[in-house]
Amino acid sequence: MSLRPDDIWVVTFPKSGTTWVQELVWMVANDFDYVKSSSIPLVDRFPFLEMSTIVNSDKAQAKMKELCGGNKKHMEIAEMLTKSVSLAEQLPSPRFIKTHLPLTLLPPSLLDTTKVVYVARDARDVAVSYFHHYKLMTFMGYYGDFKDYWASFVKGDVEDCPYFEHVKEFWEQRNHPNLLFLFYEDLLKDLPAGVRLVAQFLGKHPSEAQVAALSEYLTFDNFKKNKSVNFEVFKELGWSDKNMSFMRKGKAGDWRDYFDAEMAAQAQQWIDDNLRGTDLRFPEHDPK
Repeated sequence: MSLRPDDIWVVTFPKSGTTWVQELVWMVANDFDYVKSSSIPLVDRFPFLEMSTIVNSDKAQAKMKELCGGNKKHMEIAEMLTKSVSLAEQLPSPRFIKTHLPLTLLPPSLLDTTKVVYVARDARDVAVSYFHHYKLMTFMGYYGDFKDYWASFVKGDVEDCPYFEHVKEFWEQRNHPNLLFLFYEDLLKDLPAGVRLVAQFLGKHPSEAQVAALSEYLTFDNFKKNKSVNFEVFKELGWSDKNMSFMRKGKAGDWRDYFDAEMAAQAQQWIDDNLRGTDLRFPEHDPK
């Protein structure tokens, strides 16, 4: 897929606040067009580049067809997800593209050609959220507990891992003029400041009233109810557990409810080992 100079990409390791930041970026870049945002689902405005690679196996295709139950609308959505690259290629400029691919698997000229917003989040919270995502999506077929999932995550045996290599590749490029590196925890702590950073990066000059309005629009409670972004349609499709939600808690430090003392100590050692020799440090946050 060819890059365009006016492309805007959001890149993350999964479950790092991707959807939240996608909507933030899109709203700022599109001059706070709430009407258009509410009328066009985020998956259409901001396609997930490699989605087609996730659902392109014969087994996944068969499962999706089974879940669609012959419903024409559902089959159209499924087809859209299986053609994510061609969808991105056909979008009019400026394009907005989401990906979880690491920098080494993205076009070498990405940062020299396009604007990229990268978001990082505490690995422990990422793992907890990703675990719930595996349980949520029925076609993922994961039935294990969190302790087993965490062990696989640390070993790099989970999709999109290894985690730290993903983050560190972009951290090393954080001073590139076309890259804005954000931390999920900083956005939680001061979302208006995050909106201003994104606006400055994109060359926009919103008023304080616009910043305040967007920050309110993006609060977790409002975001979770927003049908354009909350992926509740997956329940309608039968692709996700009807008793769970894509938007879960939207907070930092939730990992403390999942790690026993031994797991917490091992996790801290793993984090320390991976940060040693770098100046990458994740923000402190209130455990409450």
